[in-house]
Order: sequence, then structure tokens, then C-alpha cells
Amino acid sequence: MRFIYTWLLRLSLPLMLLHLWWRGRSDPAYRKRWSERFGRVPTREGTPRRRWRERLGRVPPRESRAPLIWIHSVSVGETLAAVPLIEALSARHSDWQWLVTTTTPTGSQRVHDALEPVLSGRLLHYYLPFDLPECLRPFIDALRPNILVCMETELWPNLLSLCVSQGMPTVLANARLSDKSAKGYAHFPNISRAMMSDLTRVVAQYQADADRFVALGVPRERVVVTGNIKFDLSIDTGQVSDAQALSHQWRGAALRPVWLAASTHEGEDAQVLDAFTRLREEFPELLLVLVPRHPQRFDSVARLCRDQGLRTLRRSDGGVPGADVQVLLGDTMGELLRFYGACDVAFVGGSLVPIGGHNMIEPAAWGVPVVCGPHLYNFDTVSRLLLDAEAMAVVEDADQLAQQVGEWLRHEGERLATGARGREVAAHNSGALARTVSEIEVLMRAERPLSVC
Repeated sequence: MRFIYTWLLRLSLPLMLLHLWWRGRSDPAYRKRWSERFGRVPTREGTPRRRWRERLGRVPPRESRAPLIWIHSVSVGETLAAVPLIEALSARHSDWQWLVTTTTPTGSQRVHDALEPVLSGRLLHYYLPFDLPECLRPFIDALRPNILVCMETELWPNLLSLCVSQGMPTVLANARLSDKSAKGYAHFPNISRAMMSDLTRVVAQYQADADRFVALGVPRERVVVTGNIKFDLSIDTGQVSDAQALSHQWRGAALRPVWLAASTHEGEDAQVLDAFTRLREEFPELLLVLVPRHPQRFDSVARLCRDQGLRTLRRSDGGVPGADVQVLLGDTMGELLRFYGACDVAFVGGSLVPIGGHNMIEPAAWGVPVVCGPHLYNFDTVSRLLLDAEAMAVVEDADQLAQQVGEWLRHEGERLATGARGREVAAHNSGALARTVSEIEVLMRAERPLSVC
């Protein structure tokens, strides 16, 4: 079955390249570094391209070189989960080298911004090659990682199979699998079971995720449940100070209320602006901070705001939103966590449209009440924890969104109590990071990789 998958992928390669080129219209970074997607990367210093050179004694064997830990995260969301894991492991193992792969330019930028200062010369970053043997094999031969750690749901049949064939342990960390995704994999049982059996360890977020992986073919003894790494969010004093400074700038002398709409997708911005227009009838001084999920949408969302007659300031333009500014467009990268700490209420996007929702743990950790749409299958357990604690609300449309935000803005005591319950949920569910670190260290300490059948 993987043979058919591989040939279908080869035949679709021109379409994938056309897709990258097309996305490059709005984000030129998609048209760069294509050689990496074919696995053409520089050889790691001291690492041969072919194993026969080791056998002939022309270079030291792999065991004598610094361990290289390969972390794969798709884009920003997965990279944010990977950063604390890498920081924790690198602090404990100063000799480890790091290879981080992503598939999007936004993920790539996040890797450089978050990890280069921490790893100081121990970081390699490339795009993940296409899931074809002829692309993956030269990539792995050039870099020779010791272990592959994929974040959350990143599963590629040829990638996992090739790693196993070369004796490399494969880990799915902070693993989640929604019921919808599990049903999708179940439509292709032969390839799914083979792929799942190639995983050395699945470090699942919750028991429901673990059960779905087992049902799809991962041996139960290879699955552990640790919780969600994203609950191990560390908000340091510097971030608190930055958030307080932003809050002071945004509110001004009149202490205007601030509503943050984060990680919005196409189809949500119009609903948020509709709700905002209704809210301004009661709260004319309200500031909306609107942060689209993808950078290529920044310009179109800015036009949408202005077309609706809203005075809009882009964050990238600098300056402080005065009393006449109604919408602040968050068109910069890496600031969302601070934004959560500076607002009164947070809407988390990808939920009013069928995307599956985004990370609502961050606003909860700040003690900010969270409102989302009904599409939350990517954060099913997290959303239920917050809902059960009455720390979050779910709405169906712009009208309900305006009602809920208005309710919290109207009643400060209720808003603060809701946020406090969210902070309590976040604190109570921490600890997954340490358990995940332990699982990876066990595999790295093994005298030889665990056998995978």
C-alpha cells in the first residue's frame, strides 16, 4: 500500500510545487529554499554522506559524534509546543545538537526567533523534505540524526519507515488524535497500521488520544499518557512586565476595555467585526486587537477593517493606538502570548469555522476568560477541562459572540472569576513536559534503538 501512496505522491509533485509557488504570491518565502524540500542540504560537519565511508574507516563512527536530536513541527502551533521541550532537554544535555524541521515559513521564522538565542550554535533548521524516499534518504544521510521526535500529529509513512530501517527511534510527542482524524486514518487501514507500527513511542496527551492510536495499530506497550505540554506554560517576569506595558499603552488614561481576537481564519474576521460593531453600541471606547493566524492574510484583513469604516492601526507601523483607533491589527510575529496578558477577554479563532480550534491554554494561563466557536476537535480535552471549570464559553455565531463578550465586559467580578478558574485549570494540568523529557531520555540512553516490528 505504501508503494501506491509513494507513486501517487510522485505524480502529484508538480501540483505541490505549483501550490508552493501560488502561496508565494502573498508570502514570497514559499518560493525560496526549494532544494531543502528535495532533501538537498549541506552535510553536517564530520558526518559522511554514505555509511560505507564509516565502514572503510575514513571517518569516525556515528557513536563518536555529538548526538543530533531531530524535532519536526509543522508550523507555529507545533513549534510553540516544541520550544519548551527543546529548552528543557538542551539545558540537561549541553552536548546534544538539534535539527528542527518545519513545513511553513512562519514555523521557520518561529524556530529562528525562539531557539537560536537558546541553542547558540547547536541548531540546524531546514524544511522537511517531501515524503519520498529519494528526497528523505539524502537528507538523513547528510545529517544522520540519532532520534526523530514529531510533534502532535505529524505522521508521514515513508519518513517513519526510512527512520526505522536505519535503526532510528521515532517518537510522537504531545500526541493528539481527534475522533475526526482517527476516522480519516481508518479509511486506509493497511497504510495506517504500517505507519503506526513504525512508531517507537507515542507520548499521548490524554487517554482518549492513546486509545485512538492503539485502535489504529500502535502496540499498547509503546503508548504512554503524559498530559498536554502546552499546559507547562512558563510566564516569566519579563513577559508580565511587557504585557503590563502593552495594557497601559492600549487602555490610555480612560482605561478603555480591550478585546483580543486571536488566530482568526478566513470567514471569522467578518464575524468578529460584526460582533465588535454591536459591542461598540454599548462600549464605544472598546479596542479590538485582531490577530489573523497567517501572515499572508494581514493585508486583506486590514482592508476588511477599513472597508467597514473602522479606524485601524497596524502593529507593524509602530505607535500607540490613540482613542480614535478602534482596531489594532496584530501583524507581527511572536507577540501573541504578551497580547493575551494585556487584554480583558480573548476569542481564540479557528473555532467559528471548521478548523478545529487553536491553543486556548495561553489566555487561560494569564487568567483571561476565553470564548470560542463550536469547532474545537483539535483541543477537545482541553476545551472540556475549561468548560467543566466554567472558565470558557462556546458560541455559535457573531450575535452570541457579542453577547458573551459584552456580558464579561459588563460584569468585572464575573470576568475576573472566570479568568481565575482558567488559571487554576492551567496550573493543575501542568507536568507533561517533565514526563515527555523522561521518555526521550530513556530512548537516548538505550545502548541500541528499540526494535520496531
